[in-house]
Amino acid sequence: MAFEQIPKKDWYSILGADPSENVSDLKQKYQKLILKSEKYHPDKQSTDVPAGTVEECLQKFIEVDQAWKILGNEETKKEYDLQRHEDDLRNVGPVDAQVYLEEMSWNEDDHSFSWSCRCGGKYIISKEEAEQANLISCDTCSLIIELLH
Repeated sequence: MAFEQIPKKDWYSILGADPSENVSDLKQKYQKLILKSEKYHPDKQSTDVPAGTVEECLQKFIEVDQAWKILGNEETKKEYDLQRHEDDLRNVGPVDAQVYLEEMSWNEDDHSFSWSCRCGGKYIISKEEAEQANLISCDTCSLIIELLH
């Protein structure tokens, strides 16, 4: 799923959830909003609801359903979380350096790449994250590097 094409929305807030919640918790929030709520589910709406309200509820239903499709799958949730983290890093400050993955040190013990920061800290990224992430933050300061592939 290409998240660049999806408008930037906070899918967690749409479900009324926290990013630290697991898929099971997210499912409960989704079910509460969609399956058990007469407010949003199109099949459970009363017939005397004004047309504008029906349209608004339908849009909310679609939004909640889309949030669940992204956050209800471990793989797409992980991809979305990485993108959110990267967006957060972009808002923190400018990129300090651009580093090719091949230039980083490989740590066989924890299967991660690392790069020394000028503050003495480290930029650390797992092999899986390195395939998707472009920005890495230092573990001790606010500096950021851009990972080039």
